[in-house]
Amino acid sequence: MFPQWSGAAWINRQVTELVQAYGGAFRRVSDFMLTAILLPVERIMQKIPPWLFLAFVAVLSWHATRKPLATVLYVSGLFAIGLFGLWDKLIQTFSLVLVSTAISVVVGIPIGVIAARLRFLRRLLIPVLDVMQTLPSFVYLIPVLMLFGLGKVPALFATVIYAVPPLIRLTILGLRQVDPNVTEAAQAFGVTRWQMLTKVTLPLARPSIMAGINQTTMMALGMVVVASMIGARGLGEDVLAGIQTLDVGRGLQAGLAIVILAIVMDRITQAYGRPRRHVHAGNDTRNLDA
Repeated sequence: MFPQWSGAAWINRQVTELVQAYGGAFRRVSDFMLTAILLPVERIMQKIPPWLFLAFVAVLSWHATRKPLATVLYVSGLFAIGLFGLWDKLIQTFSLVLVSTAISVVVGIPIGVIAARLRFLRRLLIPVLDVMQTLPSFVYLIPVLMLFGLGKVPALFATVIYAVPPLIRLTILGLRQVDPNVTEAAQAFGVTRWQMLTKVTLPLARPSIMAGINQTTMMALGMVVVASMIGARGLGEDVLAGIQTLDVGRGLQAGLAIVILAIVMDRITQAYGRPRRHVHAGNDTRNLDA
């Protein structure tokens, strides 16, 4: 009862023509991203002694949460990954997540700021973001694999595309929820647009923006594991190898390491996203979680 029609052949022709016409440019972009960003970050992270990395996580966790038990648990969890013999793979995964999250922040927050101000851009972005968030993560691997080949760079691009939508959404939401009375009062004092953005609206929207960064980080971590199918190294590689060889112990160990890393990153970014208020008592000032 259905007419026979498929767009697969047309799509394949378009992709083939695109690769033939611009394949050299894509390769140059891939080489630049690999040699100028990904590999230097990974080498720097690998040169950091494990004890120094754990100490940095402890300081960051204490500064974010002010909870000694949580700090000890986070550091102990990362130490356990080293006991599993997966420290180098942890650093590879963390480096890719760090770079992809940084690119997502650089791309997502400015787009969110502009879209919060321009109504027509929001209307254009919403359906695009809906499609980006509903597509299965495996779908993103197909075009980047065709354009950039195997390796870390296609994994990076696929991760950024998959992880940036929640940051854009929550940036728009946070800026649009800023109290108009506050902005009107700031305008009455004669602030410029740049001062309004940097001194008023962005600080007030910080909890929402940090929630977006948290979601982006978690989605990037999940996508990095999937991207191990196209050559991304790290913990996902061990999970994939465990599935392919039915090595349950290896896959479970790497899976637990991913869970530990996700919990640590999630809790720290969440803690920085909570709004805080200052309570003054005489000359004493302290930060309390709102």
